[in-house]
Amino acid sequence: VSLDDFGTGYSSLSYLRRFGFDKLKIDRSFVSDLARDRQAMAVVQTIIALARNLDIRVIAEGIETEDQAKIIAAAGCTEGQGFLFGRPVPFPALMEQLGKPVDAHAA
Repeated sequence: VSLDDFGTGYSSLSYLRRFGFDKLKIDRSFVSDLARDRQAMAVVQTIIALARNLDIRVIAEGIETEDQAKIIAAAGCTEGQGFLFGRPVPFPALMEQLGKPVDAHAA
């Protein structure tokens, strides 16, 4: 179970204890500002350290550049998602990319 957009909106530290999440997803707003905002970097590093101490995996959302990927990796985050890695595609196109037959009823 993942907690999406961690660090924004209704995400609360009490949720981490109450719901037993497997993964935190760092909100893209922090990732997009990493190179130019030291406060964004501080938040990202804090989320990663907190998750590590709670044995929760972390994924950074919204990675669009090589620099962002390098910064995130250097901060200790080993998972990421974003346009740097791939654009959203419809399910049938994804299955085609994976070389899997498409079940017409599943699409």
